[in-house]
Amino acid sequence: MPADDPEIVVYVAIENPKNVVQYGGTVAAPIARNIFLSAIDILNIEPDTEGIPKEYTWLDTKYITVPDVTNLSLEEAKKALKGFNIEYSGNGEKVIYQTPTGGMYVKEGGTVVLMLN
Repeated sequence: MPADDPEIVVYVAIENPKNVVQYGGTVAAPIARNIFLSAIDILNIEPDTEGIPKEYTWLDTKYITVPDVTNLSLEEAKKALKGFNIEYSGNGEKVIYQTPTGGMYVKEGGTVVLMLN
């Protein structure tokens, strides 16, 4: 498990940020998040299924699992992705690729991009 044996460490330091509240969660955390998301893809790290489920409060941003819609028709994919923003390219009617991939977590109401053939 990566948490027990890390392969990367990210340190983000912003000197004198302008026009923002100077908290790490506002300034540096979004940068670190993007670096970690890229590293997860590059290192092909699989999601951990043995964690403790998060209990949400009404202030929290909720994340939900994206269903796998590859090989479905566009209409079937739209039904399965209800509640997500959907963007797609291609002129076919069958989903051949999606990002984020099925099983990944996305912000509630987030965007899923589909490639059609």
